[in-house]
Amino acid sequence: METLQQKLSHGRFVITAEITPPVSFDRADLVAKAAPLKGLADAVNVTDGAGARSHMGALAAAAILIQEGIEPILQLTCRDRNRIALQGDLMAAAALGIRNLLILRGDDPSAGDQPDAKPVFDLDARGLLETARKLRDTNELPSGRKVAGTAAFFLGAADAPIDPPPGWEPKGLTGKVEAGAQFAQTQFCMDPDVVARYTARLAEHGLVGEGSADLKLIIGIAPLRSAKSARWMREKLFGTIIPDATVARLEAAADPAAEGRAIAVDLIAALAANPQVAGVHIMAPNNDEAVPDVIRAARARLKR
Repeated sequence: METLQQKLSHGRFVITAEITPPVSFDRADLVAKAAPLKGLADAVNVTDGAGARSHMGALAAAAILIQEGIEPILQLTCRDRNRIALQGDLMAAAALGIRNLLILRGDDPSAGDQPDAKPVFDLDARGLLETARKLRDTNELPSGRKVAGTAAFFLGAADAPIDPPPGWEPKGLTGKVEAGAQFAQTQFCMDPDVVARYTARLAEHGLVGEGSADLKLIIGIAPLRSAKSARWMREKLFGTIIPDATVARLEAAADPAAEGRAIAVDLIAALAANPQVAGVHIMAPNNDEAVPDVIRAARARLKR
């Protein structure tokens, strides 16, 4: 069975999805959320305290997915742990067979349901990427202590596409690539024309395309439920790009949820035609049941 990294290296257009671990002591609740994605998604992100709220721990959740035959992408945030704890989690991830890591800053606790919680942020996302890369490549902790065994980490970072103005340079993403990022999953960008202009600028700066850093760019999309939810996402979720034409299409639909799934499938096909896009990442807050249908329809459309 090919891993996510192998599929990307072979030029496969990948489709990843995302689950938020349940607020539960019962692994069966996690498995029930992930099972519909088995055999459909190329890998499944496991969020780490999404929204600065407590859920089943991401490290344990990712290990359970491996046991269930689902390849996880472990999201690891800088919010809750200092560098000592994060280094321990990286060693634990390797020991559990977790390869794919998405390194994130994490939402500030003030955004969650326990706003008095103390944020840590001992490392930023770039610092944690560098830590993971050095542990993998040198088998050495920052203190100089040697680490036994091996870590086959495939390192990812977050990104937020924009319609780049003249003179704009992708400095943030470049820094993450320099720190060790091999793939990037993005915020929602539902406009393939914006993606085309964005990836062209990334190519100009040597991040994607032939003779580049060969970053694998995976664009975030959503099966939208309604025009109202699309407007809410644009207003409330920083960096979200949803064209007016998409909102109008949902507004005019007799069945907005079905139209939202059709829009997602159309968008996946359009993005797959962009040679600088390596895949899509489907996020569907409060609409998880739509994701398997979208993946099946997209696979049939792409015939791969």
